Formats: sequence, structure tokens, C-alpha cells
Amino acid sequence: MSAVNKVVLAYSGGLDTSVIVRWLQDEYNCEVVTFTADIGQGEEVEPARAKAEALGVKEIYIEDLREDYVANYVFPMFRANAIYEGEYLLGTSIARPLIARRLVEIAEETGADAISHGATGKGNDQVRFELGAYALKPGIKVIAPWREWDLTSRDTLMAYCAERNIPVDFSSAKKKSPFSMDANLLHISYEGGNLEDPWSEAEEDMWRWSVSPEAAPDEPTYIEIDFINGDPVAIDGVEKTPATLLEELNKLGGANGVGRLDLVENRYVGMKSRGCYETPGGTILLKAHRAIESLTLDREVAHLKDELMPKYAELVYNGYWWSPERKMLQSAIDDSQTTVNGKVRLKLYKGNVIVAGRQAENTLFDDRIATFEDDGGAYNQADAEGFIKLNALRLRIAASKGRKL
Repeated sequence: MSAVNKVVLAYSGGLDTSVIVRWLQDEYNCEVVTFTADIGQGEEVEPARAKAEALGVKEIYIEDLREDYVANYVFPMFRANAIYEGEYLLGTSIARPLIARRLVEIAEETGADAISHGATGKGNDQVRFELGAYALKPGIKVIAPWREWDLTSRDTLMAYCAERNIPVDFSSAKKKSPFSMDANLLHISYEGGNLEDPWSEAEEDMWRWSVSPEAAPDEPTYIEIDFINGDPVAIDGVEKTPATLLEELNKLGGANGVGRLDLVENRYVGMKSRGCYETPGGTILLKAHRAIESLTLDREVAHLKDELMPKYAELVYNGYWWSPERKMLQSAIDDSQTTVNGKVRLKLYKGNVIVAGRQAENTLFDDRIATFEDDGGAYNQADAEGFIKLNALRLRIAASKGRKL
């Protein structure tokens, strides 16, 4: 092992990262600093302090990053309407650059010469954490225990704890969900268990944030969302902070069966993976944001955004948040949002998010021109003939030259 004096570990307080604390202490003979982030995972993070103290950790960081997460990561991504492979709203992906940033910052604050994480060697998170860390601090050393140790299963981890007197609640560990789950304010994900068979339907009792569409209320729920510069700022006229707004949308969406997804995705490391996701608030926000953009964005700007979006989503999914190309795209996207101001009314009903109305003071919708009634001369329909003939010119020439289409 190369010399490491102090390492900052992304620490959840669970079995894996508790083992990693002791493993780092034993294998690297180093001091461990733990960092636990509250990004809205729905569980208390403060108990991680006592667990870290029991493992001999002296420097313990526990931080509430919910507002930072939503305002500076989730909302910028939603300005782009980012969806990976046509379906995934990137709930896990977008949390990683924030954690990577704080790992590096804490390493600088504490004088640590390395960071560590509990991501496995099969997944995307190792890439996301490490690309971010190297972009922000090129010389940082990264220790990824799952790529080094010979602990290959939950049973071997528990045996390691027993051998070294690591304080873990074995009774609760044995009752652990069969799924690998990750949660934050944007979503909760499920992998493993029976989901490893793509033909096997997800069991109803797996879902935690939403009722099934079948069990959702028989009456729809109507809500209104206000936008300023492309970001949601209020629900039903009540202004909210970014985190509290997303939290309320999660509750409203979940109660109406909104936001479930079953997906086989292509991981950056090369394999296909099946996962299930609940993103109730994000599903509502995407629909609402596109609705207000439909009124306020120029046609070519809107279409160009849609062309750029898959690239933007791929950058976020693959871990390139801290890259010059993502920054360049973000600048263009943010510039487009200066006119995206207004209100959207939505109907939530049995898993569906239905746009029921939209309005904006700076709307580009001109009812004088769009009307099917008498437009008073606002639009000269005869102009369409020349427009069509000019656009058909190349087609007419090709046909006249005998080209077969």
C-alpha cells in the first residue's frame, strides 16, 4: 500500500462503509475522516456520528446539503429537460458531483491526502465520484476498497465485522431489503433481488414513495407551479425553497401513483443493468417545465435544446458534471431560460401528469394569429403558397430530373 496519512470517506453509517472505515485503518494505517451528506434520503444521518466515533474516528462531518443539492444540481439539470435513454431522470447520477465536491473540499480542510468511497467496481458511481474528484483536485489519491479487497459478499462483510468487533446491528442487517437502494430528494432507486431477472415484475411491496396507480385516489389532484427563469419557485401560489418544493411535489406525486419507472439501462462501464426508480416530484417538474417552455421559448431554441439534451444527459449519467463541455452546454441552456417565466396547472391522476393549463406574461403564443376564427388580417393565408413552393423547390427539381424517392 502506498503511504496515506489521512483519508476522507463518504460514509453512510451502514454495513459497507463501516467495514471500509476499519479496513482503511488496518490496511493503510491511516486516520479516517468521515463525511455524511443529508441530500434528502429520508433517513436520519446524525446516528452516523455515534457509529463513526465507535470506530475511533476523530473528525466527523455531517452536513445538510438538501438546498444546495436541489438548487445547484437538480434544478440546473431540469432546465435542460435531461432524460437518459428516453426514460431515466438521473436521480442517482446528479447527486454524485455534489458529494465528490465536498469530499475534495473536506480533504483540503483537514489536510487529507486521499478520499474513499463505497462504490463497487461494477457500477457507474465509482466513475462519477472519481471523475469529479480528479477534475476538482488533479493530484488527489482515490481509494476504492471494492476494487482492492477480497470481501465479495454481504456474508463476508458481516464476518469481517464479527472478527474485528465492528459495531453493526446484525439483527437489522439480516432483515435488510433484498434490493440495493439509493435515495435522495429527487428519487429512490432499486436494484438486485428479483430485479436481476428482466422478465420478473417488480413486487408491489418494494415501492416506498408511491402508491400504485390502481390504488391512487379516484379524484384528480390539481396543482399550479410558478416558474422564474426556468426554475420552479412556488406551488399553488406559495413560495418555497428548492428543497421544500421538491419534497412537496414528491408527496403529491407519490400519493397519486406518479413517477414509477422500470428500466434496463446501459451503464457507462459497459454492461446492461435493470433497475426500478421512483421520481414523483421530478416527473411532475419535467412535465411542467416543458409546458411553460412551450409558451415562452422560440421554436428553433426549443428544438436546439432538444437536440442537445441527450448529450447533456449522457454527460451527467457518465460522471462529467465537472467538465468543460457540460459547463458550455449549461451556459447555453441557462441563457435560454431567461424568458421561461409563468404558471402551469397540472392534473395528477392515477400515475399520470396531465397539463391542464399554462400562462405567461411574455408568451409567444399569439391568439390573434393562431385562432381558427376571423383573425382580422393578422395572418395572410395566401403567404403560405410561396412558403410551400420554395420549400418544395429541391423536391420538384429532383423529381423533374427523374430521381426516384
